Amino acid sequence: MNPVGKPGKTGSLMPVETALARLLEMADATRVLERERLPLAQVQGRVLADDLLSTLDLPPWPNSAMDGYALRTADWTGEPLVVSQKIYAGQAPEPLKPGTCARIFTGAPVPAGADCVEMQENAEVLADERVAFIEAIKPGQNIRPQGQETTVGELVLPAGTRLGPIEQGLAASLGCAELDVVRKVRVAVLSTGDELIEPGQALGPGQIYNSNRVLLCSWLQRLGCDVVDAGILPDNLDTTRTRLGELKNVDLILSTGGVSVGEADFLGIALREEGELSLWKLAIKPGKPLTFGHFRGVPVIGLPGNPASTLVTFALLTRPYLLRRMGVTDIEPLKVQVPCGFDWPVAGNRREYLRGRLENGRAIIYKNQSSGVLRSAAWADGLVEVLEGRTLVAGDSVSFIPLSEVLV
Repeated sequence: MNPVGKPGKTGSLMPVETALARLLEMADATRVLERERLPLAQVQGRVLADDLLSTLDLPPWPNSAMDGYALRTADWTGEPLVVSQKIYAGQAPEPLKPGTCARIFTGAPVPAGADCVEMQENAEVLADERVAFIEAIKPGQNIRPQGQETTVGELVLPAGTRLGPIEQGLAASLGCAELDVVRKVRVAVLSTGDELIEPGQALGPGQIYNSNRVLLCSWLQRLGCDVVDAGILPDNLDTTRTRLGELKNVDLILSTGGVSVGEADFLGIALREEGELSLWKLAIKPGKPLTFGHFRGVPVIGLPGNPASTLVTFALLTRPYLLRRMGVTDIEPLKVQVPCGFDWPVAGNRREYLRGRLENGRAIIYKNQSSGVLRSAAWADGLVEVLEGRTLVAGDSVSFIPLSEVLV
């Protein structure tokens, strides 16, 4: 393995960890506190507002883990036993008669007096309908004890949990018909630049279709945000100020483009003149010109305009910020260590996130890593992280972030 070299000088560029920490700090200070109560079927993707405590024992009584026979081990001396009752799931059994066994089915309550269940595969029904047991039995076998999963008052799901099908099912098992969830974060999405035109319109000279708006609006909806489509800002400073000022009833303004240092980057100019810049220019590639600030008190995240830069900075910085504002604690995506299937001979001074995929257990990367190539992400199934100052040869270990970790 090639040694990790010393990071190159980044000048005024902010390290990724520092930028993320500052974003999360600002998100913590402006968490959404409003909540709403929704039917359980409608909480998919939402964030739990309060701790969910168990109001009952699960299971509420000892039950059988098998189809078989319930008996008391002390009653069995090796002789066949008479079947005194049949117990189906959903029935309340009678206490077990001494010296007998009970036919029982999976999930059915174990009768009082029984202390084990023998699976039917290890039992033989004789001609006189008594049951002979083939193998030795022991107390507690094949019985799910009361409260095995949870007991009354136990914390089942902490506040800040993102609710998916499994969490919904768990809440249903506790009898919850409704849950209190954090209200959706309201995000205004706008793009900047005279060169942008919406799909479906005819392209003019020098124009390109606006892919970032569709990408971000769809992604935000997946995250459980309310999206305000603020359209495209023209390259005009007065119009930029006016349009930004109209976005008052939102929790975040999310823009793409116009945040660099060019003469036509009017969003950046507006933030500097009428707002506040908390961070700008990161040691990340793609995505260096990410901006966070405020315009007349409203938080603004300015993402780079190139599509791959938009994707990477939203996935690794904006997404965690939004989740934290909803109260989600665990916002770090899963990283797995895999061998790389490529060489990286030149160390960079910024952390790079290469669009890649796993093939035969190795990470390979798309042939064109340009920040303007969104096709690289459609081909990929993850991001390969290359640290500052590092070179690689095939076989070296790298961090791989599956896209499935950040797309929801």
